[in-house]
Amino acid sequence: MKMEPIPYGRQDIDDSDINAVVSVLKADYLTQGPKISEFEEAFAKYVGARYAITVNNATAGLHLGVIALGLKKGERIITSPITFAASANCARYVGAEVWFADIDPNTYLLSLEKTRELLESKPKGFFKGLIPVDFAGLPANMEEFRKLADEFNLWIIEDACHAPGGYFTDSLGNPQMCGNANYADIGVFSFHPVKHIACGEGGMITTNSEALYKNISTLRTHGITKENMTENHGGWYYEMQELGFNYRLTDIQAALGITQLKKNPEGVIRRNEIATRYKKAFQGKIKYQALPGNSYNAHHLFVVEVDDREGLYKHLRENKIFAQIHYIPVHTLPYYKKIGYIGADLANSESYYSQCISLPMYPTLTEKEQDFVIQNVLDYCHG
Repeated sequence: MKMEPIPYGRQDIDDSDINAVVSVLKADYLTQGPKISEFEEAFAKYVGARYAITVNNATAGLHLGVIALGLKKGERIITSPITFAASANCARYVGAEVWFADIDPNTYLLSLEKTRELLESKPKGFFKGLIPVDFAGLPANMEEFRKLADEFNLWIIEDACHAPGGYFTDSLGNPQMCGNANYADIGVFSFHPVKHIACGEGGMITTNSEALYKNISTLRTHGITKENMTENHGGWYYEMQELGFNYRLTDIQAALGITQLKKNPEGVIRRNEIATRYKKAFQGKIKYQALPGNSYNAHHLFVVEVDDREGLYKHLRENKIFAQIHYIPVHTLPYYKKIGYIGADLANSESYYSQCISLPMYPTLTEKEQDFVIQNVLDYCHG
């Protein structure tokens, strides 16, 4: 069967997106204009958070998050080794240490039990915060992590970059959207092209804290503000009250984000339809990410584990199926090895990495294309 190349992820840009961008290009503001607040308000409403703050990418969002929560040089945070490096790097940007707790071998999420073990191995106050990751779109149970965080006096940043539209159900029976900040202090999202909402680049920070909202909003714009100024010399006057960054999103990107966001509910439904077809085909034959009964996976990725991962990767590429590996465990990257993670006991993460491969997952993937992927996987693994 001859097929066009099938990537592991792909943005979906239609005329509504193009028209929205063109309208901004013809308007007065290309940046720092009205589309920023429009996007922020729509996104906050979608996830159920009180505040949302646009940034130029999710890495910037994580960086601003740890600064706003007061992380300092020499302090320590815990995150998952199975994530993109930015989840850990944000702590290093402020001179803090990153410690890794192992993943659950079935959900691939940061293990609550392993996190507790790590916390209990040190005196209270040794760690300052947690950064759980909603890996592949599956929500980490933020209610349980909140209980753990409160016990050890920790803040939480939820790395929800994979998961807009995902949710778990809390102990009261209430659905909790990823990044709604009801249990975490801050949520962070990504608008990279392969993510659910594609802005080219971009990110969003969510919180329910007015103090964090105001602080982050100032930090993303050089630390410059016109509020609570010590002096005022006229309408032009502003003050730089702290050292911030230029982490702003443009109105061009925000316009694209607004139209992309409108399509996300339908897109997440389609992603789950694709996941269901994969699971039906692989049930009892190939291991895939488990789904806890109280969760709804937003499915940025569909990950399977196979014995001959390298062989399958090559076989799929030979057939123009461009599967990907997510992720090389962060503690095994040369930078982190150099600062002391050689020999870390993260067996589940390393076992997962030796077998994981992400199959094509995006709303415009056709059933014919998916069948071609499934057949190639099964032929190679069970042919």
